[in-house]
Amino acid sequence: MTAPAPARPRPLLVLDVVGLTPRLLAHMPRLKALADGGSRAALETVLPAVTCAAQSTFLTGTLPAEHGIVGNGWYFRQLGEVLLWRQHNALVSGEKLWHAARDRHPGYTVANICWWYAMGADVDWTVTPRPVYYADGRKEPDCYTRPPALHDELTAELGTFPLFRFWGPGASLPSSQWIVDATRHILRTRRPDLALAYVPHLDYDLQRHGPDDPRAHAAARDVDRVLAPLLDDAAAEDRTVVVLSEYGITPVSRPVDVNRALRRAGLLEVHTQDGMEYLDPTTSRAFAVADHQLAHVYVRRPGDLPVVRDLLAGLPGVALLLDDDGKKAHGLDHPRAGELVAVAAPDAWFTYYYWLDDDRAPDFARLVEIHRKPGYDPAELFLDPLDPYVRLRAAAALARKKTGMRYRMSVVPLDPSPVRGSHGRLPEDPEHGPVLLCDRPGALPGHGTVAATGVKGLLLDLALPATPRPAPHPAPFSRPTTGDS
Repeated sequence: MTAPAPARPRPLLVLDVVGLTPRLLAHMPRLKALADGGSRAALETVLPAVTCAAQSTFLTGTLPAEHGIVGNGWYFRQLGEVLLWRQHNALVSGEKLWHAARDRHPGYTVANICWWYAMGADVDWTVTPRPVYYADGRKEPDCYTRPPALHDELTAELGTFPLFRFWGPGASLPSSQWIVDATRHILRTRRPDLALAYVPHLDYDLQRHGPDDPRAHAAARDVDRVLAPLLDDAAAEDRTVVVLSEYGITPVSRPVDVNRALRRAGLLEVHTQDGMEYLDPTTSRAFAVADHQLAHVYVRRPGDLPVVRDLLAGLPGVALLLDDDGKKAHGLDHPRAGELVAVAAPDAWFTYYYWLDDDRAPDFARLVEIHRKPGYDPAELFLDPLDPYVRLRAAAALARKKTGMRYRMSVVPLDPSPVRGSHGRLPEDPEHGPVLLCDRPGALPGHGTVAATGVKGLLLDLALPATPRPAPHPAPFSRPTTGDS
């Protein structure tokens, strides 16, 4: 008996609209219409609810304990260094969505436009932010693509990737606009079976102002407007659209200096160069890698665990402290994780700061330096409000940059109090949590919830049913009413 032919792929566009929540949909008429005419569900995120961990769970169908992405960065024990925002896909363990799709349909094609861990991923087309790092220390905007020729093609049509609008005090809509336009170009010229696109704009103003501020609502309207032409393109080619988010951003008002507490207790060590203090993770008895509302606490000697646990358990703003059993219960028991994992209270978040005197802070503390700081720093979204000449100094640095001279954009505040939104802990209210939308009626389980680990299977079934299904008349694509893959 002849085996049935593999199902023909239904083209699929997956939009990661960072920070999207059910409450924000009220300010996004185009996405709300997509959900109203199709289907929607609450999306159960992972701990930590941060970009790299959540995206890796979506694409592998497993928790951080298996895929290994325990945050946006961690302490690389073999190197003795804290490294955030690495880009190599080999860091992510497990079968990816496109591997499973190719098992069902050999030749299945995939485009990744700015989802994380893009470099080295065995997809067909890749676009990801990647600055030019010159030998004299200058950093200039650019992107990395595969195939390489795609770089010049996109740059000729869209201009240089606006890196300084992608993160930092200038982070704003143009970076999301560029990503959306690049996605439209790739859909038009390559027609991939699956396109993954990352749309970060909401993240900026929700962290700056909080999710309930009118400026956050305006950001939601802006994203909705930018997405409209891409959604029109998808509809024109009958491409299924899935919109999801990694987390929701909640209001915060309490920065928690976990590393300063460890230092005052004599557990964290620094070394000094040119009057500046640098974290010394190789000699510290304990230190934390702060990642929004979660911090991995690395404890060098097992005998120090009780004193570190007692110290952090009594630190205001720490709501939960996970030991080995706690990490296992949350799917976070991986060798890359800290010996302890601290979770902030709902209105609190963790700074990376370890110096006790701002005059001893390293020079990178006042810069946008995501790869040099041993933890996440949302203060990079602001110009220092205490510096009356900050805009003048920024303009002078920009003038030096434009003439090809070395420059230092030293404008980031050391005061974390302006931050008004954060994420990383599991949401207490689904209205503040992530959401999953699809333009196909019946594709999602109505008022149910889809687990982050179920996204991979759901996308696979939307694109490629496991077995051919007869369709004597047009019918909506259906999905079992569970969140399982």
